[in-house]
This record gives sequence, structure tokens and C-alpha cells, in this order.
Amino acid sequence: MSSDRRSILRHVLAALEGAGDHAYVWDLASDRLRWHGAHPRDLGVADPAALASGRGLSERIHPEDREVRERWLEGHAAHGESLDCEYRLVADSGEVIWVQDRGSAEFDVRGRLKRVVGVLRRVTDRKLAEQRLEQLANYDELTGHFNRSRLRQALDQVLAASLRSGTPGAYLAVDVDRLSAINDAFGYEIADQIIVEIGRRLDRYVRHSDVIGRIGGNRFGIVLTSSPLDGVATAAEKIIALVGQVPIATRVGPVYATVSIGGASFPDQAKTAYEVMTHADSALAEAKRAGRDCFIPYRVAEEQRRQHRVDMALGERVHNALKSNRLVFAYQSVVDVNGTGVEYYECLIRMMDEDGSIIPASAFVPVIEQLGFVRLIDRYVLELAVREVERNPGVTLGFNISGFTASDRAWLRLIVSLLKDKPDAARRLIIEITETAALHDVAESARFVRALKELGCRVALDDFGAGFTSLGHLQVLPVDIVKIDGAFVRRLTDSYDNQVFLRHLVGLANGFGLVTVAECVENATEAAILRREGVHLLQGYHFGRPSVEKPWLQRAAVPELASEIKVAGVAAS
Repeated sequence: MSSDRRSILRHVLAALEGAGDHAYVWDLASDRLRWHGAHPRDLGVADPAALASGRGLSERIHPEDREVRERWLEGHAAHGESLDCEYRLVADSGEVIWVQDRGSAEFDVRGRLKRVVGVLRRVTDRKLAEQRLEQLANYDELTGHFNRSRLRQALDQVLAASLRSGTPGAYLAVDVDRLSAINDAFGYEIADQIIVEIGRRLDRYVRHSDVIGRIGGNRFGIVLTSSPLDGVATAAEKIIALVGQVPIATRVGPVYATVSIGGASFPDQAKTAYEVMTHADSALAEAKRAGRDCFIPYRVAEEQRRQHRVDMALGERVHNALKSNRLVFAYQSVVDVNGTGVEYYECLIRMMDEDGSIIPASAFVPVIEQLGFVRLIDRYVLELAVREVERNPGVTLGFNISGFTASDRAWLRLIVSLLKDKPDAARRLIIEITETAALHDVAESARFVRALKELGCRVALDDFGAGFTSLGHLQVLPVDIVKIDGAFVRRLTDSYDNQVFLRHLVGLANGFGLVTVAECVENATEAAILRREGVHLLQGYHFGRPSVEKPWLQRAAVPELASEIKVAGVAAS
């Protein structure tokens, strides 16, 4: 071998060792394995002789993975497939080490495998990260049960089997009663402890064929397979007793908890997972109105059937609009109270129907929330908003997401992927979450808000005041903006109570250094009062109605607000 080739070989081996890779040459006739690069102890083997043969390596492969590697080798011998697979090695200590095995094969004159030359690389960290992502995508972190998305998939599978066989089943929506009161009284750790214990009690009750998921802050879903109609109520009543009869031991002492349950059967009452879950949620709402701590089954009246057909037809129209990009933004300006111009535009979703007419969100969003595919809309809205801020560097946009999406990790992963390495676009996005949704599970909402802020986005708490936000809630929720619920702005000029409540909300927000936005401002007098009370930004018909035309592309100047507010302020005083 020439000195140049020896020098190159030394560099290659040094690179392999530095990268922690293990190069090998495996002679199949003698079964000898020769290694180069990193020391075999990096594969958890102290004695190099243990890996000196193909048989020795095979004995170190996890029993469940040996067949994987054998099929890999056989496939290459038969079809010339790429030598690239991943499997687990068992170290001397018993530790499992994931490796990626990549190589090429040499054949003799008869076409039989003669030699394999390859490289083993440790990929344990990557595999653990992938498993962690899969866990987050499918399971609830707190209880370990399926999350909402994964539970819906399981329900789809059970429902498909039920439709084929005609065997009835049921779905129960189980809501932990007054969890927010437990949060306020004892703190979030105790509330989480109660949720975990209720999950354990459900585990002990259900059959192996049944499926449990945690689908929200205080809500579980249970799929009952092969469950006759007369057995659903019995199952629900047993769950209520199982939860409520024995207090839950916590570090602050025993705490009693109760659950409300709504149930829907299939396939007689519904043919899709969306329908089943929607029906159960509807029955659950009725159980809560009936005083909680009870079970209500879904009942279908003729009027409900008619309305459901109407809703399904509207849902189909929205689906078609989504596929053909006929869901568009209407933009409404949010202006500085001092009249210095537009601070940002709120994006309000609209559906452009096939005849060209514009349908407001109020006509279809409640229906798609009931049908269960509002997350699809929220993903569409996110992608549309990101595209707009990227195309228009001087524009800041705000948009609202549903309460369901505020706990949707898939949506969070999507925004991370869209805004990764795009800090300027992130800074010009304001994500609005409703106060009622945020208070549904404050701890989860706080995690969600922090994740958005780490990207560089700002977060607004919409409908501020509607959910009776407390001092403690604002301490936990790290939002940037609060949008005062329009109910407190309407009739502001002739309602002293509204003015007092407004003053309280603004004082609470200012105490935390938050920007305040008043919605539904319809005249100059309301604008003057809001300015006097210390509100920072204003939004409403007085400053412009939502328009599907992009306002920043128009030459029309922003209304001169300062003079109007000044004159109105004199009149109001």
C-alpha cells in the first residue's frame, strides 16, 4: 500500500473514531467480523472478542429485532435492496442501544453473499426523541391515556367494526365536576392529582377491550365496545359511584370529587366518530344543567334529526370550501386610542360560498365545533396568517383559535415548524385565545402560551371579563394583551355598572403591564370613555368594518381619531 493510501486510511479511521462510528467487514464464509473506528465498548461490550463474528453480533441483537436484520440481509441477496436498517443491541449491562446499520454487499460468481462492508452508528438519542414525539402525539402527559386525537382514531376503528358486525357500542364523555373550584381552593397540583386518581379508577373499572382517553383539562372519553343499550346506563352509574363514594387522598387531606357523564350509542345514533363524540358532549351538557353528578344519555328527537341533517350539510359545504381555498380572512383594524394609526389587523374567518357570497363565521363556526373538525380550520387559519405576514413585512396580524386548539399539541408543532428561524414573522403574529377556554385548564393554557411566546409571538386573552379572571389567573397566564369583552363596551354610555366593571378590568390589566383592547366600539362617545379609563387600543365598527380586501394595500388613510375623541370627550364629561 502506498504512503498516500495509508495516510488516507488513517484519516478515514480517525474520522470514524471521532464520529463514534463503527466500521466493519464481515466475511460470511469464515463468519469473521473485523472492526475499525470507535471501540466496541461504545456499543456496550467490554470484550471485543464478543463481536468478532457475525454470530457474536447476532447474539447481541435484541431478540425482537433479529428477524428484522435477517430479512434485511435476505432482501438484499434476493433483490439487491439497500443495506440500511435500525435495530437494538443489548449491552453487557442489559442496557438497550439503538444502532443504524448501513452497508454494501459483495457477491461471489454464483450470486451468493460473500462479504458485507458497513458502518454501525449509535442512534439511541434520536430514537428516544422519536418515541417521545410519538408519545406526545398520541398520549396525555399527565395520565398516560390516549389524547383526544388518538381516542378519536380508536373510536373510528371500533365504530367501523361495529358497522360491519352490527354489534352495538357506546361512547361516554366524563367530566370532572367543578375542577376550577378545586384549582382555586387547593392549587393545580392537587387538581392534577385528582385527575390522575380518577383516571386510575376508570382504568380499574373498564374492560380490556374498552378504550380510555383524556380529551381535555377535566374531561375523559371512554369507548365501550360490544355494549348493549341497556348496559350503557349501568356502566355510567357505576363510574359515578366509583369516583364519588370514596374521597381521593391528597397531601392536603381527602377531597371528594364527582363526575357528570353524557353518553351516545352507536351505530344506531351515529355513524362517525365526530357524530358520536358530539352527541355525547351534547348529553354531557344536559347532565351538567341537571345538577351534575349524574348520567344523561343522548336522545334523538325529530327536530334534532332535522337540525343535524342541516348541520351535516353545512359541514360538507365548509369542507368543500376548505379544500378549494374558499375560506378567507376579513380584516378589521385595531387602532391606537390616541389616533396615531393602526396597530394591527384582526383576521376574522369568512367562507366564500360557491355563488360568491361571503358567509360570516357566526353562521358556520359553531356548527363545525359541534361536528368536531374546528382544528382543521384552525390549522388552515394559522397557515394563511403566516403566509400573509411573510408576504407583507410591515403588517401585524392577530387571529383567534378555538378552545380545542389551545390544548392541541399537533397545532403547536405546526406553528413551530412554520415559524422556525423566522423571528420577524413570529413577532408580527398575535394569537388570541378566549378567556373561558384559558380558564378551563389554566395550567395547560399557561404551557401553551409560554410555548408561543418562546417562538416570539404575542398572545392575547380574548373576551376578557367574561370568565371572571382572577388575580391568580393573570399571574399564571403570561399573556401580552387582554381584549375586553364587547358586552362591557356596549351600552357603556348609559350603564354605570358597565363603566365600573370596565374600570376594574383595566386596572387589573394595567397592574400586570398588559396592553388593553376594547372591542365593539361603535361611536366616538364610547371611544372617549375608553380613552379616559386608560384603554390602549380600540376595535369596532366606528373605525371600520371587517373587509376581505387587504387594508394595507389601499390608499385610504386611517381616520383621524384624535379630534373625534377630543370632541366626544367634552360632550361626555
